[in-house]
Amino acid sequence: MNEFVERKVELQWHEPKRSYDVVIVGGGGHGLATAYYLATRHGITNIAVLESRYIGAGNSGRNTTIIRSNYGIPEAVRFYQRSIELYQHLEAETDRWMMHQRKGLLWIAHTEAGVRAERARAEVNTAFGARTEFVTPSQIREICPQVDLTGGGIWPVLGASYHLDGATARHDRVVWALAEGAMRRGVHVHQRTPVTGLLIDGDRVIGVETERGPIAAGLVVSAVGGHVTALAAMAGVRLPIRTHPLQAFVTNHYALAFDQMVASSNLLFYVSQTARGEMLIGAEIDRQPGYSYQSGYHFLQSCSFRALTLLPFLRDLRILRQWTGVCDMSPDYSPVMGETGVPGFYLTTGWGTWGFKAIPAGGEQMAELIATGRTPQLIAPFSLNRFAQDRTMADRGSAGTH
Repeated sequence: MNEFVERKVELQWHEPKRSYDVVIVGGGGHGLATAYYLATRHGITNIAVLESRYIGAGNSGRNTTIIRSNYGIPEAVRFYQRSIELYQHLEAETDRWMMHQRKGLLWIAHTEAGVRAERARAEVNTAFGARTEFVTPSQIREICPQVDLTGGGIWPVLGASYHLDGATARHDRVVWALAEGAMRRGVHVHQRTPVTGLLIDGDRVIGVETERGPIAAGLVVSAVGGHVTALAAMAGVRLPIRTHPLQAFVTNHYALAFDQMVASSNLLFYVSQTARGEMLIGAEIDRQPGYSYQSGYHFLQSCSFRALTLLPFLRDLRILRQWTGVCDMSPDYSPVMGETGVPGFYLTTGWGTWGFKAIPAGGEQMAELIATGRTPQLIAPFSLNRFAQDRTMADRGSAGTH
């Protein structure tokens, strides 16, 4: 089945045209999703997606594939719940197998303050459309028997929020399906086409400079990860973004019996199991900002120790692979989407550690903005001007943001 499905994927390549209605910079999940929904929902197909390397080469291919909506503020819960709903139907819509699987996510608390936080998370989630409930230690044992409720005698498990619709999907398959769906409708995707500058007429962005020549555009959308501040600066936009490395690793195979995803609010790590049986483990961002994709031993040491505290069976496994992505972090840990104040230049950024889970909703909402010229209600709270208006969306609803 694996080989059969991948043979069905047909990606169509073209030479760049001199102009397009929309140019999207960044061929990861968000850039491709924006192109896909512009084509499928709005009939706009004269689009170029420009990727400096190959599609999915950046954070879309370096994430830990978790899909969830159990955030801490209403605006985020509504947005990510929409993404969950789109993911649930994306395989049928694209006729491509993305290995989407609903698993459920346990977010474990080890202190009384943590218990209060997880109870509050469950209440906020329920009020705004996400299926999350608070569970006791005895219920945790039934849901995920591998969890050591004593926490190694250091971090006892006092309870957890259980997000029933937490899921995973294969990241490269998501990228391929969106790229193929957009290409099939006439969108051009150009790999190995770095953008070196923006074409500006007066105060308006009218296209991009690339290593393959200038390309005119009615609208330019920045969907890059990692170097978004450099691209925005070309348009005279200063972004409140800092970029941090984020590391993860996988072990050798474990019996396919770890059915849930597990995260800890105090130990700041998360674990899930891949379709091949590998245990996938990640933690918080590296504290020092940077653009390095190098992995480090210190992360393996500290993250493994924390994971073993809660899941002692991991001590019998071996680390196979380790990798690093880069996270664009906003001051309030929420994304930035929409207009920039510069005519002809939109952006979707600030995805931090939650970009993969937001791909369908982010693409859908950005496409609606581009097609209609009106900011959709779902992303209005995440506009860039919220910082100038002192209306921040503070939400550290991720183990990776601490």
